[in-house]
Formats: sequence, C-alpha cells, structure tokens
Amino acid sequence: MHAEPAATLRQDATLIGLIAIAHGLSHFFQLVIAVMFPLIREDLGVSYAQLGAASALYFTTSAIAQTFAGFVSDRFGPVKVLHGGLALCALGILIAGLAPGYGWLLAGAAVAGIGNSVFHPVDFSILNARVTPARLPLAYSVHGFCGAMGWTLAPAFAYGISTLYGWRAALLAASVLGVVMIVALLVGGIGREPERVAQARRSAPATSLSADLQVFMQTPVLMCFLYFVLTAVALTGMQTFGVSSLMGLYSTSVGEASTALSAYLFSSGVGILGGGYLATRFRRADRVAALGVFSSSLVALALALGIVPVPALAAAMALGGFLYGLSSASRDLIVREATPKGSTGKVYGFVYSGLDLGQMVMPVFYGWMLDLARPDAVFYVTFFGLGLAVLTVLRLPSTRKVATAPA
Repeated sequence: MHAEPAATLRQDATLIGLIAIAHGLSHFFQLVIAVMFPLIREDLGVSYAQLGAASALYFTTSAIAQTFAGFVSDRFGPVKVLHGGLALCALGILIAGLAPGYGWLLAGAAVAGIGNSVFHPVDFSILNARVTPARLPLAYSVHGFCGAMGWTLAPAFAYGISTLYGWRAALLAASVLGVVMIVALLVGGIGREPERVAQARRSAPATSLSADLQVFMQTPVLMCFLYFVLTAVALTGMQTFGVSSLMGLYSTSVGEASTALSAYLFSSGVGILGGGYLATRFRRADRVAALGVFSSSLVALALALGIVPVPALAAAMALGGFLYGLSSASRDLIVREATPKGSTGKVYGFVYSGLDLGQMVMPVFYGWMLDLARPDAVFYVTFFGLGLAVLTVLRLPSTRKVATAPA
C-alpha cells in the first residue's frame, strides 16, 4: 500500500478537530444552565423539581427533533443543519440568561433543546463520509473527548463568571460561544460539503417511511437505542444534580462538589481517548464497552452507599468517569456497523435520541429526590442504569470492520 499524502492527514485532522469542538460546545450548552441551578433557584424562587422540569423540557425537544434532524441531514446535507443547530443553541441560552421568570427559562430550554438535536446525526454523517476509514476510531474518540471536555468546562466557566457578575452574565457569555463556533466552521472550510459527498447523497435511492421504520426495528439498532436510554438515565443525575447530590450526601461545599464533578467529566474524556486506542486493538468491541460500563457502575454504588471518604471523592468520581469513557469509541463503532448505507443520519439520530429520552424523563425524578432529602438516589440509579446497559451492549454486533478498512 502506498502512503497517503500529507494533505489528506491535514484535512482529516482539521475536519475532526472542528467537528469535535462543535460537539464539545453542544455538551457545554447541555450543562451550563444546569450547573447554575442553585443560583437560579434562589433568584427566581423555584424548586429543584421545577428546575428539573426545565432540564427535562430541553431534552424532550431534543429527543423529538433528533430523528427528524437525521432525516433532514440525509436529505439536504449535514453542514447547514449543523450551523442551524449552533445558532438555536446560542439563542436558547441567550433567552435563558435574559429570563425575567420561570416561563422564559422554559422557553430558552426548549429552543436550545431543538438546537441540540442536530449534533449526533450531523457530526457522525460528516465524519463517516469525509474521514479516512482507518482513522475513524481516532475520530470517534476525539469527538467523544471534546464532548466530555464541554461538560468539564461548563461548571468552571459558569461558576467563574457567575462569581464575578452573576448567573445571567455567565449564560450570556456562553451564548456568544455559539456564534464564535459558526464563524470557526466557516473559516475552517466546513461551510459546505465536498462535491463527491454531495453527489453520493443525491444519488442515494429514495426510501419509504415503512422501509425507514424497518431499519429502526432491527435488533442491533434497537439494542443501541436502549443502551443510550439506560446510560442517559444513569448519567443525567450525575451531570445535572451531581453537585447538589454530593453536597447533600457528603456535606461538602459547593467548591468541593464542583471539583469532584469536574474530575468525573475530565476523566471521562481521558477514558474516551484511551477507548479509541482499545477500539483499534480488540475485535470484541462489545466486551470493551461492557467492561467499562460495568466497572463504572461499581464506583457509583460505592458513592451511593456513602463509603467513600470525603478527601477521596474527586478521585472516586474521576475513576468512575474514566472507566465509563473507555466504552465510548467501541460503542460508536458498533453503531456504525449496525447502520445501513445511506442511513447514517437517520440511524444515528434515532439511536442517539435515546440519550435525550433518558435525559428527558429523569431530571424531575432527581429533583424530587433532592427535595425529599434523598441525594443517594442519584448514585443508586446510576448503578442500576449502567448495570442494565451492560446487558444491552452484549447483544450488539462485536466486529470492527471499519477500523481495519483500507485507506
């Protein structure tokens, strides 16, 4: 085999980097309002359950729109859809930051949720179509790593600005990042898709609604969907109410709890990078994913039981995040293996809507548990949700043909 031109490597690196950063910003937007809940609760005079409802609305609109976004991406191309999603996220965060009351907070959450719906179907459509196949495990791991970094940076960004200028200023500053990202994509050459990709999309045979539904009903696709539902059920509480739960269960300060959550999110990103390496080394992607998820669930159980010493909270959270992160690249390879040609946007939109579904149904429950002084419920649900997810991932395809495809 001949060596690839250096330009191809540079093009792949640029594309992967920009798409991954945009993905990281989508995760940043998911969490930046939630980490402000203690301050918003006091300022607007609402309960944790009401704030949980706002978070649920965000993911409800995202879940409803995500499969539709996949269809639009397959039909009209993913690039314009990506720009539109970033613009809606920025607008929704802006509305939330200016909200005079709870109703406007809900409106901002709904708009931002619609924007959030585009990222997974669009990102994977772009990466799968334009990145050299042999580099896809690396692309997936960098994509996931930046997503985790978006979650990691949200608490530090929000609390840093809110300490000086208040929670509204933090959200207004966050909204500006969406506009900056759109400009970066345009400057970086992600303004339109290459002609060869556009031609392949236009020449793809049209499918009926019944044929699309049959794709969704295939066992591997359904198992992927259920996996995402269960992991979202487990991790939503950790990300959305992790700070409040650690404060209630271990009597820590806001700073200590925020540090522990940041350690979890950062280590999850490091684990995702490690998972990208594992995905290129082991054929049994299902076992790699299952081992990471199960090990992470045991850490959540220890936290729920209250047996982790307070000085070790950040280390325990970091371990749990790292172990879960190891599963990410193998999971994304499994989803690609289960996706029929020409259906990337639809399938990724459908299976990743499972994340939004899990995040949609759980925040109110977690907020209710906190109002009832049961912060341990967050970690118990994380343990059981991840444990059940192991059972679904073991039913998924385990081959890794794409990782060894010729350049």
